[in-house]
Amino acid sequence: MNKEELISAVAIKTSLTKQDTRKALNALCQTISETLAKGEEIQLIGFGKFEVRGRAARTGCNPITGKKIKIPAFEFPAFKPGKEFRKAVK
Repeated sequence: MNKEELISAVAIKTSLTKQDTRKALNALCQTISETLAKGEEIQLIGFGKFEVRGRAARTGCNPITGKKIKIPAFEFPAFKPGKEFRKAVK
């Protein structure tokens, strides 16, 4: 399902126009991005949790040359599904 298909499905279930649904979805995505950028998390009970995770700096190996390289630490967005969401997908 792509974004437009999601907008259509939500519009049907909520009886909103596609334009209003698109605005709501865009606002939701923007709010999630802004919240995670601040280092905060978003927890939706039953659905899941959006959070920022970090990976420590480490030494890796270039598979072509075999030379050791330094991989810097970095942070990335992550989603952990909630119990009810996992049950629904099974």
